[in-house]
Amino acid sequence: MMGPRQEAQPALFYEFSLEDHVPQDHLLRSIDRFVDLSSIRGYLADFYSHTGRPSVDPELLIRMLLVGYCFGIRSERRLCEEVHLNLAYRWFCRLDLSDRVPDHSTFSKNRHGRFRDSELLRHLFETTVARCIAEGLVSGQRMAVDASLIEADANKQNSTPKEEWDAAWIDPAEAPRAVREYLDTLDEAAFGAASEVQPKFTSHSDPASQWTAARKGPAFFSYSDNYLIDTDHGVIVDVEATRSIR
Repeated sequence: MMGPRQEAQPALFYEFSLEDHVPQDHLLRSIDRFVDLSSIRGYLADFYSHTGRPSVDPELLIRMLLVGYCFGIRSERRLCEEVHLNLAYRWFCRLDLSDRVPDHSTFSKNRHGRFRDSELLRHLFETTVARCIAEGLVSGQRMAVDASLIEADANKQNSTPKEEWDAAWIDPAEAPRAVREYLDTLDEAAFGAASEVQPKFTSHSDPASQWTAARKGPAFFSYSDNYLIDTDHGVIVDVEATRSIR
């Protein structure tokens, strides 16, 4: 007999455990076993004030970023929404059901502020490589170098051809952050000094990106993500982003 849904009186108290609702074979469980972020607080201590309202826990922000990287969530706004809704994401980020997820603007402030100034992400990367070496996953005997094109978030409509660049002078003091960083690194080998060829177009929003047609198709603004890989176990031991000079 087909039974109806029972309309019972709702319980006054609930017992709920996130641990019981995350499958044992979930990807985040496999990652969580090896994640050690205990050094973050000490590393960032000098970049926080000793007075004022307590900030968002930096370990929480890094755990949320790991979720975004592992599951291809590129938007910080969407990442906050997904962590708010997904029980496995909450479990990995050490958030209870009633804990508030940080606002997406908090990521921008920290990534372009404390995290960038302290080079925290580079510190975490090198810590991970050191652990791989200690576990015997890196021999240092067989290496390979490869570069991947990463499309920049820049539009051709918001760019200047090289013939008009001299006329489009920008006051560095009034320039946005991306432009200031480009001007500061213009003479470095990875950004401009490596080639005498002037780019056909220069983006206004992200001038460090390179206009390239390296994929044999329509040109676009991009970067080159260069990896040094230990081929024994496929461990990336160094990485550097450069302009796509091809």
